Amino acid sequence: MIDAASKAFFQAISRSAFLKLLATRYGMSGERGFARRFIAGEHVEQVIAAARAVETRGLAITLDYLGESVSETPEARRATQEYLDIVDRIVAAGIERNISLKLSQLGLDLDPQLGLDNLRRILQRASPHGFFVRIDMESSAYTDATLDVFETLWEEGFRQVGVVLQSALRRSAEDLRRVTRMGARVRLVKGAYKEPRELAWQRRAEVDAAYVSLTQALLREGTYPAFATHDPAMIAAAKTYAAEYGVRRDAFEFQMLYGIRRDLQTALAAEGYKVRVYIPFGREWFPYFMRRLGERPANVGFVIRALLKER
Repeated sequence: MIDAASKAFFQAISRSAFLKLLATRYGMSGERGFARRFIAGEHVEQVIAAARAVETRGLAITLDYLGESVSETPEARRATQEYLDIVDRIVAAGIERNISLKLSQLGLDLDPQLGLDNLRRILQRASPHGFFVRIDMESSAYTDATLDVFETLWEEGFRQVGVVLQSALRRSAEDLRRVTRMGARVRLVKGAYKEPRELAWQRRAEVDAAYVSLTQALLREGTYPAFATHDPAMIAAAKTYAAEYGVRRDAFEFQMLYGIRRDLQTALAAEGYKVRVYIPFGREWFPYFMRRLGERPANVGFVIRALLKER
């Protein structure tokens, strides 16, 4: 695991306009672009093809149109319209109806009401078609606003919607109690953002211990929890506690990122666990891609090898 300083470094360079331009030129070029391992493509046709390939392997899917922290209201409206169109395209394609999104992409930074209204529009389009919509959790600066938007829409009757909590944040145990009391679905992740010490655990062992503790709570009290991890120790803990608490294998799922540990995805599915693959796509893929490099050293090696092959 890359240390906190390295993670912060990758997050910093993800904001470089020059590097983004350079990566955009080479990262998604053809089928051999170095980012294609982790990003399904820039267009909806590409992600639908990728989703079908994943479903052929017996795995579930969720699609994420990448983007975050828009700076102008028209951008938020365009992103919302893109999601409305994606909903229609998914229905027409006949693939599983499951999407993930970020509220900052829908205008949360500009005005919480704007983010709320735009997400409501997406849910109004998606809900009649049986979609499940997951609200991704961003940095700790967004946690309160994200949970407030989520709870508001839940109280309005939108029940095919879930949220994400991060074991790295010290507050997540209390947030988990809040969400499980509602009966809502949680995706548990470790967290990919550099956070201050007073808000987040800094050592890997602390983040892992919190993940295991939250896993236990979700298996005891949660509603169809999702454990998003590629860490064999975290997966083993979920399997152990599920067996101990008598939780059926179809009462929770594992989630993994597109292009990462495909061997493990297949092995878990063969054991009878449900595995969902998070498939990102879109032109704004660079910040997401850099966070993936900041999470796992093997990802950096993969990109370097791909670049050397390109040369």
